[in-house]
Amino acid sequence: MLFPDQSFARTPDHAPEMSVESLAGDPARGLILLCDHASNAIPDEYQKLGLPDKQLERHIGYDIGAAHVVRRMAEVFGAPALLTQFSRLVIDPNRGIDDPTLVMRLSDGAMVPGNRWVDDAEIERRINRFHAPYDRAITKAIDASLAAGVVPVIISMHSFTPVWRGVARPWHVGVLWAGDGRFSVPLIDTLRNSDDLVVGDNEPYHGALPGDVIDRHATRRGLSNTLIEIRQDLIASERDAQAWADRLVPVLSTLLEDPVHRRQTA
Repeated sequence: MLFPDQSFARTPDHAPEMSVESLAGDPARGLILLCDHASNAIPDEYQKLGLPDKQLERHIGYDIGAAHVVRRMAEVFGAPALLTQFSRLVIDPNRGIDDPTLVMRLSDGAMVPGNRWVDDAEIERRINRFHAPYDRAITKAIDASLAAGVVPVIISMHSFTPVWRGVARPWHVGVLWAGDGRFSVPLIDTLRNSDDLVVGDNEPYHGALPGDVIDRHATRRGLSNTLIEIRQDLIASERDAQAWADRLVPVLSTLLEDPVHRRQTA
């Protein structure tokens, strides 16, 4: 039986900090970019959670291409961006701490041996080492924008698989939202004006996920927001990801000019 006592997962006191990459930007820009599943990195003491590299390179390990999109957008906008530096298989920062999928034991048919025996104490360690620092970084970025006199829009970038359970997904891009559609609804309308795009409105997932990053940091603070999902085969290379970023930037720039996004509703 692999890792039955979980001793492999005990985080040593001298373990290096590994939680979030922060890209500096102007807090007065009125935009904060997030990439919740930017990396498939796993600290050495977790022994790849017992998975081969081939599995970690799949979408179960991270959102393929999303980090390249965010880095390019942050560069062009001059806006702050935060990207996680750990695999979603260690712990999913886009889940609330009471979500049963916070630490996945099975992901898209792949058993995660290193999570099979995870207990509450180990989950708490991972929250403190990975999940909570990302939360604090987002809060700090929002507070910096507010201190600069600007209410920021929160944009979270994700990616999705082109095929799920044997069914091809037709969307090129999806926009997820719940409740506050100030940014998402006009974004969907604008993207749908492009003849070459199939745009999902709360597809392939729904934006209503209590306790996720958007809920914790945007909805509860009354900040305008959206979550963008791009199909992974369209952004698998850095070049293609940057091209998608360059396509999104002018659309987002126009929407950001609307003063409706500069007020908090909570």
